[in-house]
Formats: sequence, structure tokens, C-alpha cells
Amino acid sequence: MPCDSCMERDNRSTDVTMEFLLLGFSELLCLRVFLFLIFLIVHLVTLAGNTIIFMAVIMETSRPPMLFFLCQLSVIELCYTLVIVPKALLSLVVDGSTISFIGCAVQMHLFVALGGAECFLLVAMSYDRYVAICQPLHYVAVMSERLCLRLALACCLGGFAIALGLTVAVFRLPFCQSHRIDHFFCDVPAVLHLACTRSYIRELPLLAACVLLLLLPFLLILTSYVCIAAALLHVTSSVGRCKAFSTCISHLAITLLHYGSATFIYVRPKASYSPSRDKMVSLVYTNITPLLYPLVYSLRNKEIRGLLGKILRRRKIAQLN
Repeated sequence: MPCDSCMERDNRSTDVTMEFLLLGFSELLCLRVFLFLIFLIVHLVTLAGNTIIFMAVIMETSRPPMLFFLCQLSVIELCYTLVIVPKALLSLVVDGSTISFIGCAVQMHLFVALGGAECFLLVAMSYDRYVAICQPLHYVAVMSERLCLRLALACCLGGFAIALGLTVAVFRLPFCQSHRIDHFFCDVPAVLHLACTRSYIRELPLLAACVLLLLLPFLLILTSYVCIAAALLHVTSSVGRCKAFSTCISHLAITLLHYGSATFIYVRPKASYSPSRDKMVSLVYTNITPLLYPLVYSLRNKEIRGLLGKILRRRKIAQLN
């Protein structure tokens, strides 16, 4: 049963004028300047990499489905980093910063929504690879521009709808403990840690979101690659198998990075929650992981390499003229 003091403070804990204090990295006095410089550089490179991919795809007149999805992925990563990283960099400069009740809710909603949209987008990209390898003769007809637009819209709407439900459920809980969030942004486990309810009740919204955003999409991606692997077994040419599989490498790498990081943070019991460890892991997956996405695709995807080559050649011609 909730404590009496918690019951008395329920109304105040859900007041929209309430503020949270983000403690950030106040305990890392010696490393904060170093971490700030490192992650500022990483942040700027991440923004530049995703912007270059986005502009390269936009400038291309004919965009196959995979390039279209890569463009959407770059936009999601740009928004994702802008929602989280500036506040993280600020926490490395000052000992703590406040964020309003509404601001915290908006930040959590955008963070979960963009991450969820990326989960669904990875499913759409796996379906694209499935059709390309298992139904190559019908690829153009199946992966039409209309279907790609519908998939892109469904990914965004699905992520934002689930994030809205999770955010509302979290911020309807009574915050009976201190309003000091031991994190550099309003992450779901850190905010839930402040809620004064029975543990299994307060974790139900997060569990439901994990099922919808992580488990189900991962199962769909796994199903796609099982079908792809079965189709490749019937390919007699080893060169053909390697060529077909190489088109999936980039998507597999991004999927493992995204789902590996998310699973480590969110799919675990409350007893294993550790603020200091979570902050360091979050700092990595909100900074380093988004940096790897454009690097993986620019190095592994020949279409992206071709687009970047076109841009460089155009710049050379413009300079000569």
C-alpha cells in the first residue's frame, strides 16, 4: 500500500507548475570538461553526417525505397540527438539544471516517440530487404512509392502514439520522493524511480511499451531474416548469396546497435536500476550510437557512396568553373 505521506502529496506531485532537478554529472568533477569536449565533437559530427546523408538523398531525383527509408532514418536521428544531447552537454558544464513538469514530459515523449519510430522503421527496412531478396521480380510493384510513404507515416504515428500513452501513464503517477532526477535527461527509468507506488504497478506502462516498441518489431525483423536466410539457401551461386547478404549487412548492424542498447536499458527489473551506470550507458547510446549510423551506411551502402561521390564531383566541377 502507498505510504500515508505519499497519499497526502499526490495532488502536489502532479502539479504542472512543479519542476524537476536534473543532477546530470555532478559527481564527475574531474572528467566533465574532457567529456564535454569529446561529446560536443561527437555531436557535431553526428549532426553533420546525418545532414549530409539527408541532403544527398533529397538531391537525388530517383530514390529507391531503401534510400527513402535511409533519409527518414537520418531525420529521426537528427531530431533524436537534438532532443537529448544539448541538455546532456549542459549537464556537463553545470552541476544541475531544472526542467519543468511539462518540459520533462515533452522531452520524454519525444525521446520515446523518435526511438519507437526508429524501431518501426527498422521493420519497414527489413521488409524491403525481404521483398528484394525473396520476391525480386515483384520488387518494383510491391515497394511502390505509395507503400513507402504509408510505411513511413505509420512508423511515425505508431511511435508517437505509444510514446504518448507511456508518457501520460508515467506522469500521472504520484512523485512522493525527491524531485531530483539522477540523470541528464528525463529518461523513463529515472523518472519512474521517483514514483511512489507499488513497483509492479509503476513498471506496467514501461513493460507494455517495451513489448510494442521492442519485442514485436524485433520478432518481425527476425521473421524477415529467417525468410531471407531460407531463400538464400536455395541460391546455388556463392557469389549470388554473398551479394544478396551484403545488402543486409548495414541494416543488421543498425538493428543490433539499436535493439542492443534499448534492451540493456529498458528490459530489466527495477532492482537492477543503477543511476550512475545508466547515465554512462545513456551517454553512449545517445551520442556514440547515432554517430555510427551514418558511418555504417556510408561505408556499406553503395547507393549512399554513389550519392556522396556525385556531390563531390559536382563540387569539383563547380570549383573548376
